[in-house]
Amino acid sequence: MIRPTFRGLALTAILMAFPFTATAQFGPPANPLGDGPWVYSTFERGMPPVRVSVVTKGLSHPWAFAFLPGGDILLTERDTKQFRILRDGVLDPDPVPGLPDLNIDRLFDLTLHPDFESNGRIYFTYIKSGEPPDGTEGYWATTALGRARFDGQRLSEVEDVFVADAAWAPLAGGDGSRVIFDADGTLYLASSHRRDLEAPQNTETLIGKILRLNDDGSIPDDNPFVGENGYRPEIFSYGHRTVLGLTIHPETGEVWETENGPQGGDEVNVLQAGANFGWPIATYGRDYDGTIVSETPRPEGMIPPRVFWVPSITTSGITFYSADRFPQWQGNLFVGSMTTGRIPGTGHVERIVFADNGGELRREVLLADLKQRIRDIRQGPDGLLYLITDENEAAMLRFEPVE
Repeated sequence: MIRPTFRGLALTAILMAFPFTATAQFGPPANPLGDGPWVYSTFERGMPPVRVSVVTKGLSHPWAFAFLPGGDILLTERDTKQFRILRDGVLDPDPVPGLPDLNIDRLFDLTLHPDFESNGRIYFTYIKSGEPPDGTEGYWATTALGRARFDGQRLSEVEDVFVADAAWAPLAGGDGSRVIFDADGTLYLASSHRRDLEAPQNTETLIGKILRLNDDGSIPDDNPFVGENGYRPEIFSYGHRTVLGLTIHPETGEVWETENGPQGGDEVNVLQAGANFGWPIATYGRDYDGTIVSETPRPEGMIPPRVFWVPSITTSGITFYSADRFPQWQGNLFVGSMTTGRIPGTGHVERIVFADNGGELRREVLLADLKQRIRDIRQGPDGLLYLITDENEAAMLRFEPVE
């Protein structure tokens, strides 16, 4: 087990208080974001300061973004259920047209097909809701994967590729979902929901699972549970809670994910075919009323997290840095945080450094002074790091080297 260390934190980390109890759950809202830029020192020796600048404002709870060939950036907004686009660095005031009514309750992740330049296809995840299939009162809701063609101006041929059968009622909000393509062209889809404590260990449902699918929604023949009784063939791994980040390790090709615990127990996991990641049998977190969820956070046969947090930092998007604009950051994992210890205004970015043997060396907290919820972070084709905040008046920010 890799245990948390906090050596080598930047000045922003020193200024940030880490509450270790759940008694203070309320506080001032996140500060309005200024115009920037902001300059930060970093722990890595010999590395110049880093400048963080505003790319755009005017977003409403953006959830994900993707870099298009030519430099434009496509984004999703969770609550408006719309796609937005930055053209030449300027946010188009109008949503991208062409999205039909898919019974979208919340719009989440976004990724490009590996052959986007030739087929123009994008994939997106959302919570689909509607009338209960059995005629009972209330709503049902489940994770859905959609795809569309995007020609740079509008969406077309919008359709559902996969809809999980993990319906539940009544609708009391929906957890997030992520999707990412692997090098072989298959995709990994997070179908998570924390409110059902039995389903993540039930391999006959799709709640609390990472699913592996072909790009048309069909099931790959080499999935770990194909042909096994008592297991859904879509499942790649199970025992997950709320998955809010997926990324591919640039050297090993492994799929890494971030997963929210309750009060503590947020995790970074390295996915393995057929593996059980433990929720809710194994966790370092307590429930929201303070009770212990798991007496044995590392039971035999369940995969422990590569990294975990106590208290929770409400992990979100993640990415490995692999470009040359920040040479000292190569190989580091960047993790978004929305709140620490459930205290508003404590979102930040964490940079995690690993040893050659995979062990964690240190963490550095960045942007804590901005007091913003960080929803997603990704490496751009220009070798810079981009992130989006999760606020009513949200923004996209960019890390740049100070020349």
